[in-house]
Amino acid sequence: MLDRLTAYLDSIRARDPAPRSRWEIMTYPGVWALAYHRVAHWLFGAELFLLARLVNHFARFLTGIDIHPGARIGRNFFIDHGFTVIGETAEIGDNVTIYQCVTLGGTNPTNGKGGKRHPTISDNVIIGSGAQVIGPIVVGERARIGANAVVTDDVPEGATMIGFKARSTLVPVETYMREFMPYGTPCNEPCEPDMSRVEALEKQLTLLGEELAALRETTSARETADSPRSGKRA
Repeated sequence: MLDRLTAYLDSIRARDPAPRSRWEIMTYPGVWALAYHRVAHWLFGAELFLLARLVNHFARFLTGIDIHPGARIGRNFFIDHGFTVIGETAEIGDNVTIYQCVTLGGTNPTNGKGGKRHPTISDNVIIGSGAQVIGPIVVGERARIGANAVVTDDVPEGATMIGFKARSTLVPVETYMREFMPYGTPCNEPCEPDMSRVEALEKQLTLLGEELAALRETTSARETADSPRSGKRA
């Protein structure tokens, strides 16, 4: 038990540079929210639904994180900061990282039954702050959901999703990122402007400005040269 706790705390420390010790990590609201959820989920599985809900509400009051007792969560799950909501039928794999203000939300069932209405998050996924992952979709392994993205469709393995409605950058994470990407948001292309393209456009503008100035000089010189002729003709 102690070895599993130590491994869990070390997995968080590998993803978060802020803590100075394991004891500091023990103060994180995400750690306590997950601990209470393990208890609530056990009670839920035993069909002690009211007790499970009471534990859930106490955890939400204490941590600001709302995890439904029915949600299934794998190993080394890390919620960095709080105000996250995870629905009843959500399924979360191993080594998943979620930042603040994320919602793993559901959609209205069309057949009148509860069923599967929350997302399935595969292993090693990172979900950036403010992201909304909605519906019974599957987020593929090692996918990254950028900050404030709204995801309502399945996410391919290794894709990075950005924007509203989220779209894939079509660049596999493995080709340009190390194993862990903070906040689930890439720092380089294709999410940032292509500076080489910007510089090329600036050079084109400079050349156009020079050509326009030369054209004005040529036009002015012609007008000056034609002025005496016009006087003679008059």
